[in-house]
Amino acid sequence: CGHGGHPAEGSSTRITAEEVLQFTQPTNDYLCPLSANTYKIRFNSFKVRDYETNTPLFEVTAPPADEEPELPDNLTREEEDQIRSIQYNFPASMLHLKRIGTTLEFSVGGESLPTFRMIERHYFGDQLIRSYDFDFGFCIPNSTNTWEAIYDVPALDPSITEAMIRTPQGTKSDSFYFVNGELVMHNKAEYSYFEEQ
Repeated sequence: CGHGGHPAEGSSTRITAEEVLQFTQPTNDYLCPLSANTYKIRFNSFKVRDYETNTPLFEVTAPPADEEPELPDNLTREEEDQIRSIQYNFPASMLHLKRIGTTLEFSVGGESLPTFRMIERHYFGDQLIRSYDFDFGFCIPNSTNTWEAIYDVPALDPSITEAMIRTPQGTKSDSFYFVNGELVMHNKAEYSYFEEQ
């Protein structure tokens, strides 16, 4: 089993949205294989900005799909982490923002997504500090979609904020993606916050 009794990847247990909403700490493992993404959902770009000032905080764009290499069937954990995880380095002032905006562009393969839901759980150490639950709704086949989310950022205790700044990669998140209630993708992130000069 993974961290906190979460089923490990390859387990025959089907992970539900209701279960991930109960997680109180990050998972050790990915809770579904890459092959679970039978809908060929692909994240093309992701942007984070201060919603109030429109100041960009982070942006990443994937290479064109036709330039991505074919993945082998048996990836090492390190290779899988390179594909399924990201490390963010944000200014510490981001921890004090009241609201951030994110823009995600994603494409869908040849099959429609009747419902597409993302649950993102943020942790510092083994403590849940934030949880987001978004429903993208219906996505037509062979489409490219842009989705903007506005996050109201809950205020954190100043002692937790200071500890997050002092502990690079101590803040982690699990992002779970469900189609029709079935977990099809699970990605991870680690966060570092730096003091601006």
